[in-house]
Amino acid sequence: MASPQVTQFDALLPADMAARAEDIGVKKANLDVASMFALAVLAGAFIALGAIFATTVLAGSVGALAYGVGRLLAGVAFSLGLILVLVGGAELFTGNNLIVMAWASGRVGSGVLLKNWLVVYLGNFVGSFGTALLVFLSGQYTFGKGAVGAAALATAHAKLGFSFVEAVALGTLCNALVCLAVWLTFSARTTTDRILATVPPIAAFVAAGFEHSVANMYFIPEGLLIREGAGASFWTDLGKTAADFPDLTWGRFLLGNLLPVTIGNILGGAVLVGAVYWFVYLRKRRATPA
Repeated sequence: MASPQVTQFDALLPADMAARAEDIGVKKANLDVASMFALAVLAGAFIALGAIFATTVLAGSVGALAYGVGRLLAGVAFSLGLILVLVGGAELFTGNNLIVMAWASGRVGSGVLLKNWLVVYLGNFVGSFGTALLVFLSGQYTFGKGAVGAAALATAHAKLGFSFVEAVALGTLCNALVCLAVWLTFSARTTTDRILATVPPIAAFVAAGFEHSVANMYFIPEGLLIREGAGASFWTDLGKTAADFPDLTWGRFLLGNLLPVTIGNILGGAVLVGAVYWFVYLRKRRATPA
């Protein structure tokens, strides 16, 4: 008589998590381009939804909440984005930096890895920017007598005030935490596990003010759209003009923030998390190159 099948509820241990990360990396890298791009657009939109939630939570908080408390609440709200990506299923550039583990084991070639990163990055941009445009057209930034728009402008403007080196460093710290969140979910056996593992690292990076390239594909364009297209009544309610946000330009967004933050994200995710865990758990069983 066959013994009954036992369902395993214990979380996976780190060595098994590393093997799982490698297998998932192989599957992600070998998706067909159309599916990869479509899932990347979804991920960009999902991260943007988290950003919308965080912006709305921050609206009107200046002077009403201590800085750290407001940032913590925004971080918890923003974690919605990665939860949607990981549970709903989507392709996020920052999380896909962990495909480097499969690459280091020789199961994914360099060209395949770079193709995945490029396709997913572009898809993330389309999803994030498209969501920013839709939110702008909805007029949601005018809610709370312009408080939501004020929070969006302040967030976008602040992100363009970093030097190149600062932006790289902030991007590195950010994606170390994002990829640690993804790494923790590799131990999970239930949806509840995955959600609980995701929230603390994401809340931490937002609260600390670190920089996420895909989130900034929403945050900064939303601020730019408001600066360039908001009506006179919005500025009257705000008591400011577009000239009060001089750093909000497309050039500063692309070259002064997105470029260095992306570099930092790769360093934080691929090197500080992916490469380190590969070295500890997978280097001794390196596979034949794909």
